[in-house]
Amino acid sequence: MSGGKGKIKGWMLGGSTGLIYTIIVFLFQYLGYDSLFSMEQMVYHGCYILTAMMGGILGVNLSGGPSSKT
Repeated sequence: MSGGKGKIKGWMLGGSTGLIYTIIVFLFQYLGYDSLFSMEQMVYHGCYILTAMMGGILGVNLSGGPSSKT
């Protein structure tokens, strides 16, 4: 969604979306349940950020990206 609306740098927009989500989940878990991420959760969130980056790239490419007409 962010890649399609951003039109440029989809990997950065998708990665930042994934990172923000991971930070929110981490803060919820740390402040609410007083526990850090386990190794399994770190792998899941790392894969989630990579998937969000790929989704951002696809979003930019499918929406047409910046117009190159000059």
